Amino acid sequence: MKRQPANKVKIKWDSIFCALEKWRSELNSGDPSVTTVAENYRRDAWAVLVSTILSLRTKDEVTFSASQRLLEKAAGVEDLDAMKEEKIAKLIYPVGFYRNKSASLKKIARILLTKYGGKVPSSMDDLLALPGVGRKTANLVLTEAFDLDGLCVDIHVHRISNRCGWLRSSDPVETEMILREILPRKYWKRINYLLVLYGQKLCRPVSPFCSNCVIVRHCSRNGVERSR
Repeated sequence: MKRQPANKVKIKWDSIFCALEKWRSELNSGDPSVTTVAENYRRDAWAVLVSTILSLRTKDEVTFSASQRLLEKAAGVEDLDAMKEEKIAKLIYPVGFYRNKSASLKKIARILLTKYGGKVPSSMDDLLALPGVGRKTANLVLTEAFDLDGLCVDIHVHRISNRCGWLRSSDPVETEMILREILPRKYWKRINYLLVLYGQKLCRPVSPFCSNCVIVRHCSRNGVERSR
């Protein structure tokens, strides 16, 4: 059963996102790896899908480098389909679970060619049917490649949403479902982009930098035992 938001107090989303956007504009840091790849490859859906799959459990800098290496050799679905799995694995190393991801990418390329004419589908159900593609990946492809209203929830969005008390949930999928009910649609695309960076820089899993938090007035600090 889907859980309800953590409290009945009206969440001031406009204030929260205004503060986060201002913080991001003043931050001397690059965009998340998938966003950077999307921009560099002109929102090409294949490039975004590849980069998103590689990004799972992998640091941004590793993801970006591996994405570039692979996409230089496999700019299109046909290129990767013709490539041996061992070569894919070598190109994407050292991303997390690189052997599993190389196998998934090989299978995905074959499916895209046989079922979708070599194109990446733009529907959630079709994306989720691809090997190695979960809701996080599917939502990122929908938002970054197709400019659709996906709502991507990763560990950072999940952790911060629960920590702030905006909701209570046990996993990212549940968090996504609740956010789809309580978060204004105009913020769906931006929440991952902003909270991933915020989670990496300030709202760390352990000992977050609460003294520098720009949304402290909107945070219940649930589960925070020690902060800086």
